[in-house]
Amino acid sequence: MAAFSEAVACGADGIELDIHLSSDGVPVVIHDDTLDRTTDGRGAVGAETLQQLQRLDAGGWFGADFSGETIPALDSVLESFSGRLRLNLEIKELRAGMAVLELIRRYPSADIVVSSFDYSLLHRLRCADPGLPVAVLYESGNWRFAVRVARELSACAFHPAAERVNRPMIAACRRAGLPVFVWTVDHVRVARSLVRAGAAGLFTNDPGGLKAALRFPAPGAQ
Repeated sequence: MAAFSEAVACGADGIELDIHLSSDGVPVVIHDDTLDRTTDGRGAVGAETLQQLQRLDAGGWFGADFSGETIPALDSVLESFSGRLRLNLEIKELRAGMAVLELIRRYPSADIVVSSFDYSLLHRLRCADPGLPVAVLYESGNWRFAVRVARELSACAFHPAAERVNRPMIAACRRAGLPVFVWTVDHVRVARSLVRAGAAGLFTNDPGGLKAALRFPAPGAQ
């Protein structure tokens, strides 16, 4: 939550967060499906209840100033940041995705995008909620196939890894009406190159720095 608050302070347009389920079925915000790397806990996220997860320190690994930072429930993030930022929810597993669909119905005014590398999962979520804004993540393999999937899904955006972006990809996305948001870009030189090539926006760990150095089209602009 400290990072999300800092994103607001830096002028970010949105935040990206990964969702897993606790053992009692609550969507929680943590990147890995295990606790070992970013908390003082051990084992699978899904083996612990929400109450058990929220006893863990999820900030001390990053720095002493963040000791005591907890794993937030997605509900808390929606409560705090809906209407302030676009919330890009990365889903890695269908059961978590269905729980997220149920939860976000309580936040109809929230600016939410659901993204995934699992294209079959995105298809199933789209079937469950035809109006759900979805974005296709891409890192490896045939980018033309990934763009085709995005078209079939009527996706709101295409999210490729920075090292995989090329001008034919961006041109294909432009023809398909797909804004391209590239991850993860922290260097101004790379950011400028991507924006010149037609990227609509960037995922970054330095939103304040990049916004000071660059001008972006509005999200969704072609």
